Order: sequence, then structure tokens, then C-alpha cells
Amino acid sequence: MKTIIVTGAAGFIGSNLVKRLCGTSAEDIVVGIDNMNDYYDVRLKEQRLEELLQYPTFKFIQGNIADRQLINDIFTEHQPQIVVNLAAQAGVRYSITNPDAYIESNIIGFYNILEACRHNNVEHLVYASSSSVYGNNEKVPYSTDDKVDNPVSLYAATKKSNELMAHAYSKLYNIPSTGLRFFTVYGPAGRPDMAYFGFTNKLVNGEKIQIFNYGNCKRDFTYIDDIVEGVYRVMMKAPAKQVGEDGLPIPPYKIYNIGNNCPENLLDFVTILQEELIRAGVLPQDYDFEAHKELVPMQAGDVPVTYADTSALEADFGFKPSTSLHEGLRKFAEWYYRYYRN
Repeated sequence: MKTIIVTGAAGFIGSNLVKRLCGTSAEDIVVGIDNMNDYYDVRLKEQRLEELLQYPTFKFIQGNIADRQLINDIFTEHQPQIVVNLAAQAGVRYSITNPDAYIESNIIGFYNILEACRHNNVEHLVYASSSSVYGNNEKVPYSTDDKVDNPVSLYAATKKSNELMAHAYSKLYNIPSTGLRFFTVYGPAGRPDMAYFGFTNKLVNGEKIQIFNYGNCKRDFTYIDDIVEGVYRVMMKAPAKQVGEDGLPIPPYKIYNIGNNCPENLLDFVTILQEELIRAGVLPQDYDFEAHKELVPMQAGDVPVTYADTSALEADFGFKPSTSLHEGLRKFAEWYYRYYRN
């Protein structure tokens, strides 16, 4: 039996991971932490949480990871073997106008998690990084061996900082840690600030959708089930503790990409989305998409392409995300119909 702490447990990825953990083992205890903030519709978080509370091995604590005393108390009480830090202030564009939220959650909050892991003998820390750390990297696909020293948003800078902080703690205190660079995660009950969700809301309301960089963007869209499978496999296998020739610990530290390894053009993505929204009954058969599309320039903080090299994940864990965009957007459209339109 293990005790696993999942921060951001009411979030999109966190809630799906908790479902996987509680559904897989009737013995492991999962402690979820989430501050339930209103960055997007809290009702979505509440609905996800309601589903999680049906599991007898799940315990929920509402609180902020930036609260040092709270985090210390939780770790002292529950003595987790595995910690999965998914709590973060997300969103590239929001970081341009609300930088304070990113420093509080992504820097101070993550520091509190590292300190708690240090003082409670945690066996494995897994944490969310992001494809945004690659910035305007011109070499594709993006490899974890690439330099990531030129972030184009504060959000990206905080995620790169997390990787550096985790490496330092792995080196200094021999804490096994694994960072996961997620690539454009989507799916049912996802984040409303993501493009596919925002596009759908606007189309339903008869508003125009803006397609940035005149449609010349490519994104490595990764379905939520693939993300969860990758996280699950990684968290069960911590980097090995080793000692170097100098007698000092070699940092038990790893970084992996989790992406679909198949970037999609944004215009093709919108075409597939509209097909699936019509099929699911979210939009009428005769919906005039051309009248509701607007091609606009690139927005600050965005990058033209994201493309994951997942060879390391495949080599170490025998796993490669593979859900097609048609399949993933179909599941999203069907969920959207049930949740909002039915």
C-alpha cells in the first residue's frame, strides 16, 4: 500500500489521474490538494471533484500549495511515498497580464513541495512541466536534449525554473524526480481556456473564432488518456539513486516529453472540430463556419509549432501516445453535448 499526493486534483489532468489511481488500486491512498480557484469555471472543477469523492480511498484537502504550513502539515500527517505535482497557474496569455499568480503557484508553491519532499523521505516526485519551455526552438521534433534557455512567456519561464529547482534538489538531497513536458492536452471536461474548448463556446454562441498566425500554427495535440497513461507509468518507476566516482550522488533526475508526436495544422484542427461538433449535435448541420472564422496575426507569448520527440518515453516505458485527433475531438464533442446542450 502506498500513499500518493496529487496536487491540482480537481484540475483537468489531476482529476483524470486520480480516477486512474483509485480505479486501479483499492489499497493505495490518494490525497488530493486543490485551491479550487476561479481561473476558469469552478463548476467544472466541482463536477470533477464530485466524481472523485465517490472513491473510498480518495481524500480531498482544499488549499493552496503556496501555503507553506498547510503543505508541511499534509506531508507530515500522510507521509506520502509518491508525489505528483500538477497544481500550477496555467495559460500562456494569462501570464502576460497576471504575473503574480504564476510566481505564487509555480515558483513558491513548487518550492514548498520540494521542501516537503526533502523532509519527508518521498520516494518519487513527478511534476508537470510544459512544451512551452522550448520557446521558438526551430529544431523539430523537440527533444529533451535540446537547450531550453529562451522562454517567450513568464509561464514558460516558471516551468523551466521548476525543472532547474527539481534538479538542484535531486542533486543536493538525492530526491528522485521526474519532470513531464506536456504537449497541448485536450479532451472531455478539459480547460475552457484551451483553444478547442474556447472555439466551441464561441461557435455555439454565434461568435467569431480567431485563428492565430493566419492558421499557420501546428500543435502536437495530446489526448488526456494518453497523458494519464504516461504519468501513471512514469510515477511507478523512479529514477535510480546512484553514486558517482567522486562518491557524491548522481542526481536521480529525468525529463520526458508526453506528446502525440504528430503536429496538426490549426486550420485542419478546426475542420475536424467542426465536423465532430456537427456529428455530436452541438451545432446544426447547416452551420456556416466560414462566416465565423477570422484569421489573425500571432499573439504575444505563442509559438508557431509544438512537436514532441517521445522516443525516450517509448524506450524507458514502452509507451507512445497514439489517440488520433478525430477520436479525441469526437469524445470531447460528445461530452460537450451531454454537459451543456442536452
